[in-house]
Amino acid sequence: MSSAIVARSAFNNRLATTFARRSLRPLSQQVIARYASSETAYVPGGPIYRGTVNDPTTFPPPNRSHGSHHWAFERLLCAALVPLTGAAFVVSGSAYPVLDGLLGVSLVMHSHIGFDGLLVDYVHPRKFPTIGPISTWALRATTVAVLVGVYQFNTNDVAGLTEFIAKVWAA
Repeated sequence: MSSAIVARSAFNNRLATTFARRSLRPLSQQVIARYASSETAYVPGGPIYRGTVNDPTTFPPPNRSHGSHHWAFERLLCAALVPLTGAAFVVSGSAYPVLDGLLGVSLVMHSHIGFDGLLVDYVHPRKFPTIGPISTWALRATTVAVLVGVYQFNTNDVAGLTEFIAKVWAA
């Protein structure tokens, strides 16, 4: 029994001095000693791992439909909608069907660009790998369907989009 107590006290004494020595060392020396014993070398700011979020992002190839050209087209479309809407309601839609068609296409494209910006910002495929592409293709299909509907409405129904809005407004 006494040998067990002596062994325990010797082991505990050795363990206590080891922990005391380690805890009294400055923190920077502890970190350096830890990284010197591992397979990666110490780098100020932390180790750099390959294949994780520390890797730089890959840049997509340049595309003229994105960037400043895309932004300029959006601003031009927004600025053109103001006089186009005014002109469409000043003159009769049945007298100028091209103006009515331009208004319908411009409104649909303006809406498409706005919803596409929303999807690009909040439902991007990197974060939502399934619903991101599905929502993008759903937006494209909806835009095509609405453009077909606007064409059908302008050619076959009342007298065009402007006349319909004027009748609804007067009702």
